[in-house]
Amino acid sequence: MNKENTEKLINDFPLLYRGHTEPPTKNLMCFGFECNNGWFQLIYDLSKQITEVCPRVKASQVKEKFGMLRFYIEGVQKDKAEIVYQLIDKAESKSGTTCESCGDDKTAKCKTTKGSNWIRTLCEKCRREDEERREKGS
Repeated sequence: MNKENTEKLINDFPLLYRGHTEPPTKNLMCFGFECNNGWFQLIYDLSKQITEVCPRVKASQVKEKFGMLRFYIEGVQKDKAEIVYQLIDKAESKSGTTCESCGDDKTAKCKTTKGSNWIRTLCEKCRREDEERREKGS
């Protein structure tokens, strides 16, 4: 994720992302948001929902894995855990139909791209561009 979106998430949700300055032995948010900008709004909305339900939660890692969002947390209150994990599950599921590059949720599919073994969720346009880039070798 680009610097501007990363800073917006950290600044708007400082308690949730308070681990971003910790070493990787304590929190993996030091690596930033390990996904592309297309999921920014999805992560932003999830961050807002989580902090409204359980303000003390701390994100420990946010990344793409097998073409979908993975959002790991710690410190969730027991009485809030069910709702918080439901919010995360919903966002993770939605990432499977939201283009990680541009955010389009109309034609995005989670699958491998031609010329790659990497599973990604991309819309038709971004998948075509990715395949063209791979063919050119850049």
